[in-house]
Amino acid sequence: MTSFPAPPSGLIEGKLHRFAVRAYFEDTDLSGVVYHANYLRWFERARSDFVRLLGIDQRAVNEAGEGAFAVADLTIRYAAPARLDDGVLIETTCDELGAASCRMHQKAFREDGLLLSEARFRIGFVAPDGRPRRMPAPWRAAFASIVTEGSR
Repeated sequence: MTSFPAPPSGLIEGKLHRFAVRAYFEDTDLSGVVYHANYLRWFERARSDFVRLLGIDQRAVNEAGEGAFAVADLTIRYAAPARLDDGVLIETTCDELGAASCRMHQKAFREDGLLLSEARFRIGFVAPDGRPRRMPAPWRAAFASIVTEGSR
């Protein structure tokens, strides 16, 4: 049996998560520019892997019927276009932690360092009925370890 390469998960450096993606043909419009909604997909992948690297098993908690994360609030700004075949680095920080939610800030940079887009998200933990619910204590502890200075 051949070995299975691990999917990229990025890396955590201090309180910053870095996650690299590439702009493929499927990500672009007819002009070769990355379609605006794809930044949201890239940001979601980066956040999911950040959480996974923190040791949070979202799938197990969801399958146990305890709840799941949902985006409660989002603002996004587009600064410059990414184009076909560009390498893009997504940087994620956790700026604030509450009992049931956290605020995250994400930036997308082209490989030459040009800021492409940035977004601020409030991610809430919700029960299966859709109501806010306290995050499991181990999750709060994991997030507390990476909340940026002065934002608690």
